[in-house]
Amino acid sequence: MRMPTLLGAIAAAVVLSACTEQPQTTSVRKSDTKAWDAAQNPYVAAGWKAGDQASWEEQMRQRVQGQNEYSRSAAAPK
Repeated sequence: MRMPTLLGAIAAAVVLSACTEQPQTTSVRKSDTKAWDAAQNPYVAAGWKAGDQASWEEQMRQRVQGQNEYSRSAAAPK
């Protein structure tokens, strides 16, 4: 009677050990870069200059204003 219980416990331990998460490490360590230095591809916004912090901040301001409901909606008639 103890043998099936012991085998069941061992089987449960084996099954549950397969559910552990594998370590997610990289072989190459990447350092953080500044946001205005990161993008070097053809999909960047027009007028943005790579490496220029002021240009990047202006592009971010324009993008946020495009999502601002107060600036997008027309004034309500009184």
